[in-house]
Formats: sequence, C-alpha cells, structure tokens
Amino acid sequence: MEKILWADDEIDLLKPHILFLKAKGYDVTTVSNGRDALDALDNETFSLILLDENMPGISGLETLARINQTHPDIPVIMITKSEEENIMNQAIGNQIADYLIKPVNPNQILLSIKKNLHSGELVAAQASSNYQQEFQKISSLINMAGDIEDWKEVYRQLVYWELRLADTDNSMGEMLLMQKRDANSNFCKFVKREYEKWVTTDDHPLMSHEIFKRRVFPLLDEGEKVCFILIDNFRLDQWRVVQSLLSEWFNASEELYTTILPTSTQYARNAIFAGLMPLQIAEMFPKLWVEEDEDEGLNIHESELIQTQLDRFRRKEKFSYSKLNDSNAGEKFVAKLNSIKNLPLNVVVLNFIDMLSHARTESKMIRELANSDAAYRSLTESWFRHSSAVDIFRRLAELKYKVIVTTDHGTIRVDNPIKVVGDRNTNTNLRYKVGKNLSYNPKQVYEMKNPKKFGLPAPNLSSSFIYACNEDFFSYPNNYNYYVQYYDGTFQHGGISLQEMLVPLVTLTPKE
Repeated sequence: MEKILWADDEIDLLKPHILFLKAKGYDVTTVSNGRDALDALDNETFSLILLDENMPGISGLETLARINQTHPDIPVIMITKSEEENIMNQAIGNQIADYLIKPVNPNQILLSIKKNLHSGELVAAQASSNYQQEFQKISSLINMAGDIEDWKEVYRQLVYWELRLADTDNSMGEMLLMQKRDANSNFCKFVKREYEKWVTTDDHPLMSHEIFKRRVFPLLDEGEKVCFILIDNFRLDQWRVVQSLLSEWFNASEELYTTILPTSTQYARNAIFAGLMPLQIAEMFPKLWVEEDEDEGLNIHESELIQTQLDRFRRKEKFSYSKLNDSNAGEKFVAKLNSIKNLPLNVVVLNFIDMLSHARTESKMIRELANSDAAYRSLTESWFRHSSAVDIFRRLAELKYKVIVTTDHGTIRVDNPIKVVGDRNTNTNLRYKVGKNLSYNPKQVYEMKNPKKFGLPAPNLSSSFIYACNEDFFSYPNNYNYYVQYYDGTFQHGGISLQEMLVPLVTLTPKE
C-alpha cells in the first residue's frame, strides 16, 4: 500500500477527499502545518506528499525547499488557493511533481497521484496491450511488403514499438524481437531480389550517392545556408531518442534513405561525399580510393571527394569540412563557427557513436554498459545530451542554418556465427567479406560474384563480395569458439538488415 503525507491547515475540511483516497487503497497520514510535515518525514517513509502552499508558520514553499534537501526522491504535489504566477513559478522552479489550484475534487487528486506513482506501470501495461493488438497488423505488413516504401513503414513501426516497450515486461519484448527477426529475414530476401536492379537502373529508392544531389543542392539553390552533419553508425532508434533534445531550436522533417552495400564507411560514406558509386570513385579518382588491403585510412579523402562532387555539378559554393572525434574537437568547432558562419555549406562528421560501437566490442566495461539495444540507445542519448554536440546544434540554429542530419549506415547486434574461409588478404569485417576463393554456404549469404556489376571495385579479377543477413556474423574455423564468444552480442555493420540499410535522413529548420 502506497503511503501519502497530506499537509494542509484546513485538513479537517478535506475528510471526504481523504476517505476517497483510502477507498482507492492509499494509506493517508495528515498534518496541519509544514513543521509537522517535516517531523513526519523524519519518522516515516512516504511515497508522495500533498502540500498546501498557504500554511501558518513555515509556508508551503519553504517546506518544499526543505523537503527537496532531505527527501529529493519523494514527489510533491502542491495544492494552493493562489493563482499568482510568481508562486507558480517558484513551485515549478523547486521541481514539484504537479500543481493543483483549490478547490480540487477527489478525482483531480487521484489522477495526479496516479501520474506520479503509477505512470510507469500504467504506460507499460497500456503499451503491452496496444502492441498485442497491433502484433497481427505488423506481421501482415512484414509478409505483404512489396517495395522499399513498405519496408520503411515496417521498420518505423518496429522502432516505434521498440521504444514504447523498452520498459515493459519481457514477454512483449520477446514478441517484438521475434517480429524484428522475421522482418529482417524477409527484408534480406527482398534486397537479394531488388538490389541489382537498384544499382543498374533508374528505378531505385534514394541511395547514398544521391544525398547531396537530391537533398543538399536543392537547399543551396534556394539560398539556404546548409550544415550537413553525418553521425557515423546512427540508427533510426538512436535518432528518435535524441530528437527531443533538438526540438527547442529546430523543427524536424524525417525520412529514411537506403544505403548502398556494403553498409560500411569505406563504401557508403565515400559514396555520399563523392556522389558516386564506389567503382566510379576508384576509376575516376584512383588516388582518392583506398583498397581493402591497404594500410591507409579508409576515409581520409572525404573533403577532396566533396570537392569533386561540387566540381562535377559545376557548383561554386565554398565549404568547410570538419571531423570531430571527441568533445574537445566539438568545442573547437563551435568556436570556429564564428569564422565560417557565412559559408553556404559546412560538412561535419561526428564519429562518437562509431567509436562507441567499436569500444563495445573491445572493452568489457563498455560491453556491460551497452549490453542491449536499449542500453546502446541510452548511451547515445547520454553522450548527445552532455557532449558538445548539443552546443553545435544550438549555435547552428542561432546562425539560421538548415541542418541535414544523417548517417552512412546503421548497426545490428549480432548473435549467430556462420563459417567462412578465405585467404589472408580477405577483409576483417564481420558482416561482409571480399576476397578470392571464399568458401561459404551460399544459402546463408547474399553473393556478388561480379562486383563491378554492382558498382563496386574488386581488388582482384576473381574477387567476390558476400553479405551476412539477419543477426549473422562471419567467423573463421580457426580458433572458432574463442572468436564466436568474443564477437557474440556486439554491434556490427556491413551487411543486410533494416537497421543497417534503412537509416534516418532528417532536415532541421531553425525555429523563429
């Protein structure tokens, strides 16, 4: 039974309300002044406090301030006859749970109590009930999805319910996980059927190499100042948890675009900045393309690739390019904005989430902190809230920049090893492999035996690409058990899944 403390100098007049709450199952202790309320808190444990503002002796606001010092965990609902804005502001500033103005009826009080003591369980119960009702509808969407727009809707639905069910019981979470796996299995079959057509004809969704042409250049043509921010490894669910942090300064227009394969930085990100498929980059600008087996960084020519795209479209805009790997670099960029604020185009790469993904694989501590998709989202939100990223967006809003936020690919948590054998020149990525004489089960992968047909350069004439689907990851027979144990449950990218291929593309417009 939840125990409630009610402090009011007219408590005798509130007996009907108290009896009502007791009938609803609450244990109500009453006092008539602030001093007695503080004494009661020293002697008993309460779940919630109802506090009158206008009491003799210690006022309600003074009592509230002392409660916040000694019992900051207890929600306080202030009840007052006063409608003065000053008192309301002070109460809200002292972090009250709710503010009610007399006269109040019992149901008003009951609603406020439920909101503060039971909202979590009520929301969870309602979310579980709603998801159960929607389960069959989502299953039908998965089974009937016929084009990429259908799959975008499937993914939006799954992410919506993943966020709604994050704090509910495990049974609903298990049902959703089953649906996600079913969706990814069907999505992989869909990509196997459609991908070749996408990269060889004009009949395709918006893809990596078209982002600047179709989203950035039109804004520049309208005279907008544009800041293009690419957050590496940024999934739709991660965008959704940071979106509210930007709502004070921006209105957001969200869409999904489809990444090219492989869903990795070397291919997808370079395609974005060059406005070309990887094979075209390698052929047209060989000095700017880094092969799989080279020691050189895979994304060290991004600024130069952007310039080639501007030149190819005969655009004269000057631009800045910044890659930010930590908060210190972010703070320097905020300061730098004063000197580049008149440039029509600024391009920023935020690498933190990519670093978090890799750290989670390599660090036992980070594995514990991000041991699920929900925890991974939480770390993303915490980083964004407390890093210089928020300052960057705030300053861009002040400078009236249109901001495009996107990523080169998402990630998926893998848990099913499949065996592959390759020579020592085979790349190390766990979700795709490129090499000569690869040995694998073709039923478990998506094969590209003629990479050039798919817009990909091949290190050798006999090289082929293979991609993992679902939650699979590639492992070698040598030292198999150790390898599997080390990578099981890690976040990887490069292959085919909704999480990796359907990624957010958000246009932020500064609020007036």
